Amino acid sequence: MSSAKDFIPSIYAHSIEKGAFSWSAPSNIALVKYWGKKDDENSQIPANPSVSFTLNSCKTETKLAFAKKNNDGNFSFDLLFEGKPKEDFKPKIQKFLERIEVYLPFLKDYHFTIDTQNTFPHSSGIASSASGMAALAMNFMSLEKLLNPEMTSDYFYKKASFLARLGSGSACRSVKGSVVVWGNHTNISGSSDLFGVAFPNAIHDNFKNYQDTILLVDKGEKQVSSTVGHDLMHGHPFAERRFLQAHENLDALISIFESGDLTEFVKIVESEALTLHAMMMTSIPYFILMKPNTLEIINAIWKFRNETQIPVCFTLDAGANVHILYPENTKEKVLQFIKDELVGYCQNGQYICDEIGFGATKI
Repeated sequence: MSSAKDFIPSIYAHSIEKGAFSWSAPSNIALVKYWGKKDDENSQIPANPSVSFTLNSCKTETKLAFAKKNNDGNFSFDLLFEGKPKEDFKPKIQKFLERIEVYLPFLKDYHFTIDTQNTFPHSSGIASSASGMAALAMNFMSLEKLLNPEMTSDYFYKKASFLARLGSGSACRSVKGSVVVWGNHTNISGSSDLFGVAFPNAIHDNFKNYQDTILLVDKGEKQVSSTVGHDLMHGHPFAERRFLQAHENLDALISIFESGDLTEFVKIVESEALTLHAMMMTSIPYFILMKPNTLEIINAIWKFRNETQIPVCFTLDAGANVHILYPENTKEKVLQFIKDELVGYCQNGQYICDEIGFGATKI
C-alpha cells in the first residue's frame, strides 16, 4: 500500500442488513514524538516518524451496532459514552466520517450506534482520542470485511491503522503491535506515513513486558489541543532541526532495541520528552504544559536513578502527567519508590499502572 488510493474499495460482493461488533484498542506512549504535520490539514501526515510502546490496560472499548437505512446523503449515528448520550463528542465523529467516507463508501447506508467507554479516567492525560479512534476504525473494518470477505488480514490491519490516523494521528499506532513505528524512515522496512507498522527489527528481552506507570499530576482539560500544537510547528524556528533529530533518535533506537542498552534508551526517551516541551515553549504563541509537580517528579526520578542505578526514566505527552518507564525486573523497587516519594505529587494521589500490550482486540 503505497498511496491512499490503495484503500479505496471497488464494488462490494456482499450486503448485510444489520449487526454489531465490539473492539477494544489501547492507548500508546510515544518514545520518539510525533509533533508537527505536513501541510494538508485533513491528511494527518506526520512531519517526522515516531515510535511508541502500545499500552495494555489503558484502553477504549467500543461497540458498533449498525442497521441499513435509505441512503439520504447524510451520516446517521448516535453516540453513547459509558452508556449515556454524549453530544459534545459528535462533531469529532462527524468530521471523522467525512474524512473516511471515500475509503468506506457504505457509511451513509447505515445508522450506527456507537457505544464507547474508557478503562481510564477521561481527561487523565492519557490519549483517549488515540484509543477511541483506533477502536472505532477496527469496528468499521469488521463491517467492511463482511461486505468484502476476500479481504486479507494484512490489508485489514493496515487499512484500520490508516483510517484511525484520519481520526487522530497517533491512533494509527494503537492498532497492532507492541512497538509501533509511524512515518517513513529509511532504515525501517515497511514504514509508512499512511499507517503504523509493528517494529520489524529485533527487540531485546530487556524491553519485553516493559512497565509504564502514569502519574496523574493534572487531570484538567488540555491547555492546548493537539491540533493547535501541531500547527505551531509551521514556521517554528527550530522545526527542521527537530524533524531531523527524530530521524536520528529513531535510528539510534534500532540498535538500542537490539542490544538492550537501557542507559542509551533512557537518554533518548527523556531527551525526546523534553524536546517536545521545548518546542512548545519556543513556538508563537508559546505554552508551558508542565506543572511544578511535573518538575518535582522528574528531579526525584533523576535522583533515584543516580542513587540506585535502576534504569527508570520518564516521558511526557503534551501535558503535565508523567509516564514512568522501567523494565519488568525492577518493578517491585520502582513501585515502592513511586509510593514512597512520588504519590504526593499526583492529583488526589492517583496513578495508573500499565505495561506493554499488543494492540486492538475483538471483544
